[in-house]
Amino acid sequence: MSLPGFGRLHQEADALRSPVPLAVAGGADPTVLEALRVATDRGWVEPIVVGSGAEIRRVADENSVDLDGFSIRDVADVANQAVAAVLEVREGRAAMLMKGQIATPALMQAVLDPGHGIRSGRVACQVVLMEIADDGRRFLMADTGVCVRPKLASKVEIVRHAIAAARSLGEGRPRVALMAATEAVDVTMPETVDAAEIRRRGRDGEFPGAPVEGPLSFDLAYSADAGGKKRAGGEVVGAADAMVFPDLLSANLTVKAIMYTADCHFGGVLRGTTVPVAFMSRADTAATRLNSLALALAILRHEEASGSAV
Repeated sequence: MSLPGFGRLHQEADALRSPVPLAVAGGADPTVLEALRVATDRGWVEPIVVGSGAEIRRVADENSVDLDGFSIRDVADVANQAVAAVLEVREGRAAMLMKGQIATPALMQAVLDPGHGIRSGRVACQVVLMEIADDGRRFLMADTGVCVRPKLASKVEIVRHAIAAARSLGEGRPRVALMAATEAVDVTMPETVDAAEIRRRGRDGEFPGAPVEGPLSFDLAYSADAGGKKRAGGEVVGAADAMVFPDLLSANLTVKAIMYTADCHFGGVLRGTTVPVAFMSRADTAATRLNSLALALAILRHEEASGSAV
């Protein structure tokens, strides 16, 4: 089967037996509050919104957002909002975390704090689910938000996160593309050498049940037509369920180019944490925040059913 679209993820969240307690870091933003209002009304979450109480209420009033059902944790100091939201998770009052109107470095510092954070012990990375409406294509992209220049060992961990995320969404045999500018291995392009090594490990059984191929250019990972024209074959060509990028620059440029130019839907989660974190840009819309929540909820359901976290 292929990865689900956001329509199905929303339907699955609608079917939850009870809402999930959610801690939100940085709630004084219209798109954050609007997404939380929708998610609360649909029975997805019970939000614990961390931020300046006065600012949250002002923003809600100015945007006609009803705060009924929201718990407000009044933390005026922006530097402490991420810490307070993470604490809600650590102390068991929240089962998920959401990045609101807060800078990524501030949130990551709290998440990765060795004494008080929620890191699982594995590499942390952002995984984005991208849905291209015109082509009916859905695929994961990683790491689009955290690891600047991951070394080989970290790239292997990111591959594992992408595979686990795909399986959380119901894809039993995720096809993973290791992204580069070319499909040829070239020592002057170290990312192609790393991709070839990860591919070798995959063929030696390191990622059972998940074909991992690379290096592959974007067109080969995305389009079967490109594979035919370039005479490139294999299970992953034109059918990648997950694209793992060599560095943050290439991943971030690619995901944002698609976001702003294509007819698409997307949402992001942070992996390598003890609970799923709905993780997106401060510039994202309420709809994207809602998609990220639906994605995080799907992963949470899978982890609770399987008894594992990544």
